[in-house]
Amino acid sequence: MKRLVGIVMIVLFVAAVGGTFWFLWSKSRKRPVVFATEKPAVQDIVKKTVATGSIVPRREVEIKPRVSGVIGELFVVPNTVVKSGDKIAKIQIVPNAVSLNNASAAVSTARIALDNVRRELTAAETLAKQGVASSAEVAKWKNELALRQQDLSAASTNLQLVKEGATRGNEASNIMVTSTVDGMVIDVPVKQGFSVTESNNFNAGTTIAVVADMGDMIFQGQVDESEVGKIEPQMRLEIKIGALEKETFTGTLEYIAPKGKEIDGAIQFEIKAKLDPKPGVFVRAGYSANADIVLAREPQVLAIREALLQFEDGKPFVEVEVGAKKFEKRKVEVGLSDGVHVQVKSGVKAGESIKVPGNAGPAAMAGGGPGGAGARGARRR
Repeated sequence: MKRLVGIVMIVLFVAAVGGTFWFLWSKSRKRPVVFATEKPAVQDIVKKTVATGSIVPRREVEIKPRVSGVIGELFVVPNTVVKSGDKIAKIQIVPNAVSLNNASAAVSTARIALDNVRRELTAAETLAKQGVASSAEVAKWKNELALRQQDLSAASTNLQLVKEGATRGNEASNIMVTSTVDGMVIDVPVKQGFSVTESNNFNAGTTIAVVADMGDMIFQGQVDESEVGKIEPQMRLEIKIGALEKETFTGTLEYIAPKGKEIDGAIQFEIKAKLDPKPGVFVRAGYSANADIVLAREPQVLAIREALLQFEDGKPFVEVEVGAKKFEKRKVEVGLSDGVHVQVKSGVKAGESIKVPGNAGPAAMAGGGPGGAGARGARRR
């Protein structure tokens, strides 16, 4: 029995020693290196820059009153379509106490002068009938009467203007605010009863309504100074509006500011582009939007991920699989790049497998196209 136990112990010891040696040997073996590969694909390469901004009307006019006072009546609300000359609001005049007093005094003075001339004219006519006064004297006082009547009329009109802002028979002169352009009312920042200030040489005045042509919209945005030198008028834009996710609009670049402005520590240049309308889609003023400005385009060219490129003496090359566990260096001529993919003009053919360098990172796309899962494989060496 003791003999059997001893044999078992020896067997277990030998097995343990052998297992240890096998484990150490397997750990010390050099594992095969696994290389991922990708295949080039034919696709469009588009180089573009992005501008952020908003959609605004090309023509937007603020309607302001010509007299100061209180909004007595409003005739429009936002979305109202108006034409030039249509009523916007009516102003109720709040007369200045000093101006009202002066105008009233002027009327009283003109009336006193008129009564005095009437008495003098009556006396002159009486003396003329008696042969004491000449006809020239009567004509003089008649002329003076006409002048005093004119003065009284002017003073009365001025008093009515001070009190009401308009004269009889001409109510729309100043107190009636009218639209100066055709368009749609997009904002009415005042309400009935609000006090408003007239527009004059020293004051911009209170805005009663904003009228814009909603059929002619533009994209107004900013471009960084590093990109502004690459764009020019008449370039096409692809505009995406945040509130209209399913719609993509096109536009034409019309204006690039000659002077930049510092915004958040960076120099930005203003751009404007005409927005091409889409039937049945109403674009509201103030929508935020992004515009892709196409700088260059190469349609349907052979392309690879730019991360697959390696450089030697400043010249690009890739490692192409030429057989099982074998790769060869090939110099390539590259063309347009969109920052992710690059056009390959020569050096690689469609269908060839390119080794993915260790620092290339994961493919940008989940499948299809350059870098897609459908174009990748693994090779052991």
